[in-house]
Amino acid sequence: MRVVSGIQPTGSLHLGNYLGAIRNWVRMQDSVEGECVFFLADLHSLSTHEDRDTRRANVREMAAALIAAGIDPKRSVLFNQARVPAHAELCWLLMGTARMGWLNRMTQFKDKAGKNREGSSVALFAYPVLQAADVLLYNATHVPVGDDQKQHLELARDIATKFNGDFGVDLFTLPEAYIPPAAARIMSLRDGTAKMSKSDPSDMSRINLTDDADLIAQKVRKAKTDQDVLPSEPAGLADRPEARNLVTIFAALSDVKSDAVLAEFGGSQFGPFKARLIEQLVATLSPIRERLLDLRDDATIDAILESGGARARVLAQPTLDAAYDATGLQRGLSRSARG
Repeated sequence: MRVVSGIQPTGSLHLGNYLGAIRNWVRMQDSVEGECVFFLADLHSLSTHEDRDTRRANVREMAAALIAAGIDPKRSVLFNQARVPAHAELCWLLMGTARMGWLNRMTQFKDKAGKNREGSSVALFAYPVLQAADVLLYNATHVPVGDDQKQHLELARDIATKFNGDFGVDLFTLPEAYIPPAAARIMSLRDGTAKMSKSDPSDMSRINLTDDADLIAQKVRKAKTDQDVLPSEPAGLADRPEARNLVTIFAALSDVKSDAVLAEFGGSQFGPFKARLIEQLVATLSPIRERLLDLRDDATIDAILESGGARARVLAQPTLDAAYDATGLQRGLSRSARG
């Protein structure tokens, strides 16, 4: 079993990233009988404009945050994409296999491009092909995905199947979706119908891993709710997105289901519930924040990423070599072949 997953290094990690993905990455290190490959998707960040210094700072910040959250570079392969040129090379080889019709159906491009499709970058449109290369390069058996990424994983499987068939090879493994049992979908604190996001202009909409206890308390107290008391059963949250979001956060932090939270707080006003939620958040996030602040300026971050990149290049090279050979493209010896 080989699990492969990446995260784009744009801005700070927030609670949604942590509960929805990163915490499960950490748990996979202990539970997966195989190898975990985690990367910072800095090549993907080219789909939107960002200046040089910001991009580099974001990569280091994200690496520090992942390590602070529990990713162990000794047990997992941790690196940024740009240190492994095979990602970009395989992406281009797969461009001949991917089809415009497939990419035109990708809902994320439509959402992100909005009405400015003609003004969007080619990188944003072709983003899913690079995602396919990211996982096929390592012959990933499983890819952790949320609901918004399932379509991209299906595209990766389609590309792999067509490439194998077109060139008569059995090269690419068809990756399966890995749905972690406790993956929580965390929504904005200001709008329970919108996903918590780094791109939201309001910092009050999210809890960042760098927020201190006072700021966490302020954001939770001001988090949008409604006038009713908390229900005693999850069905009572059906038309109450903000209340449902806060209960979801509490349940995820406590490693229990929502019905257990409501069994304790059903009939309560939001004041006492929010006070307990603040305690849970501070207890969970404060150790991560402290380690992150210590790691931010640590020179070992670059060494960790380079070491992870070297390991990833070794894993990726056989697949890339075989892909070149399958297509009939001839090139100079690979780094591994030169020794």
